[in-house]
Amino acid sequence: MCWARRLRGGWGRRSRGHPDAANRSTWRYRATMLSLKLPQLLRVHQVPRVFWEEGIMSGYRCPTSSALDCVLSSFQMTNETVNIWTHFLPTWYFLWRLLALGSPGFHAEPYHLPLLVFLLPTCLYPFASCCAHTFSSMSPRARHICYFLDYGALSLYSLGELRAVEWGWSAEGETANLSSHLATGCAFPYAAYSMPASWLHSRLHQLFVPAAALNSFLCTGLSCYSRFPELENPGLSKVLRTAAFAYPFLFDNLPLFYRLRLCWGRAHSCGRDALSCSHGYHLLCALLTGFLFAARLPERLAPGRFDYIGHSHQLFHICAVLGTHFQLEAVLADMGSRRGWLAMQEPILGLEATVATLSLAVIGNLLIIAAFTASLLRSPGACPLLQGGPLEEELEAKQQ
Repeated sequence: MCWARRLRGGWGRRSRGHPDAANRSTWRYRATMLSLKLPQLLRVHQVPRVFWEEGIMSGYRCPTSSALDCVLSSFQMTNETVNIWTHFLPTWYFLWRLLALGSPGFHAEPYHLPLLVFLLPTCLYPFASCCAHTFSSMSPRARHICYFLDYGALSLYSLGELRAVEWGWSAEGETANLSSHLATGCAFPYAAYSMPASWLHSRLHQLFVPAAALNSFLCTGLSCYSRFPELENPGLSKVLRTAAFAYPFLFDNLPLFYRLRLCWGRAHSCGRDALSCSHGYHLLCALLTGFLFAARLPERLAPGRFDYIGHSHQLFHICAVLGTHFQLEAVLADMGSRRGWLAMQEPILGLEATVATLSLAVIGNLLIIAAFTASLLRSPGACPLLQGGPLEEELEAKQQ
């Protein structure tokens, strides 16, 4: 308003005799109206406790930001900017890999369908994480809901591995009947390309089927629940959240661990169970990811020094994306090197069963997220889960 009055006042009178000055004033006015001010950043003591991150002392966004403020904040240096971009850019990379592999000649062959279906949650989880970090500063409730969705996407990514391990290689007979009851024999990459030779059609499949069905929902439920005791008992919250994703990882990669044990220290080739280097890089990146998530290094040793660049969550994102990249390369290596042998095994089933299983998994995880969201929305504002701080008290005082 002050700028507009000034424009209509002195500058407007001078512009009557000076057309160039009038044009300059008009463009200056329009530029001012179109300019967008970047959100102000806060220190840790200025935001509610629910937004605090261990070892991060500055660079916090306003906890009542609008959606536009959240989007604009991704273009300024905050303590979330690198978190956003380290998952936004990989989303496009994995989408490019999906489109490149999904050429008409490639996806028309049933042998390639498990890989293409696996790439769907591979594209989803970094995008969900990017959105969670972008919009988590709108309110305490919005923060929790954003991360509920993030956990659900990670569970689906883990499920892609889980159900691949178990349900793809069902034998005709008892195991086939059990698999078809749950998933109609759908095949995902580990089962289609990476299963140890001695495990195919074994009774071990019967143990993996119920565990595979449980792990996805257990992962989402446990990780969402871990946010509720976060302020009152942060140690318990971290243990629950770590276990929610560590257990599926260990379970998913049992076939790789078994193949690694078979080939460890052997002077001769271990045949079709040999692992490519990409398998090793994938496992290494996964272990680094878990370590960074649990240890909170290096910011825990030097609070405030890694607020913007170099803190553990940024490194966690980078290791996770690299691990997914190497996992994809490892699956491609198995798909090529074992194709002749796999052609003599159980044939890959159709796309319909695979899509049906993935759809049921999505619906189940969304129902779990909806249940936790409803519980969160029913919680009173004084709930410890939504505990405020100095900034919230100041805003409430101004409103009164």
